[in-house]
Amino acid sequence: MPTLCVGDLLAHTSELDAKIAEYDRAIAQAARDDERSKRLMKLPGIGPVTASAMLASIGGGHDFDNGRQVAAWIGLVPGQYSSGGKARLGRITKAGDNYLRSLLVMGARAVLNSIGNKQDRFSRWARALQERRGYWRAVVAIAAKNARLAWAVLKYGEDFKLELIKD
Repeated sequence: MPTLCVGDLLAHTSELDAKIAEYDRAIAQAARDDERSKRLMKLPGIGPVTASAMLASIGGGHDFDNGRQVAAWIGLVPGQYSSGGKARLGRITKAGDNYLRSLLVMGARAVLNSIGNKQDRFSRWARALQERRGYWRAVVAIAAKNARLAWAVLKYGEDFKLELIKD
């Protein structure tokens, strides 16, 4: 009896894996067909799933005045603590959309892990940041930068040039 249950559960998980792969293909195709998604996917660490989630969450970015507001809404900015006129920055707030934040962080980890010896401006900045502040702070900084750049790409469209990531 237990082997029958385990066999049924394994069969069910393989069906779920097939469905997930089918949905991933559909999301990737939809992202390839959408101009805004294509522009977002030019950013380092943003793929079809993240681009689709960004579009679904912030649309054209018109609800935000600047990229920092988007990063704060996602929860990728440090909390601020003030006492006696002295401001201190703490950990990231983790407010907002957990799913979108985790996608941006995963993309940032992929970027940081793949820079190797690349010498473009973005890679040099990320490497220096990691050496100066540590791995996880660099990951969050890259994720926050991607959120800001994504807002600019959505808000300004073709007028926005991705000069920061090109050399």
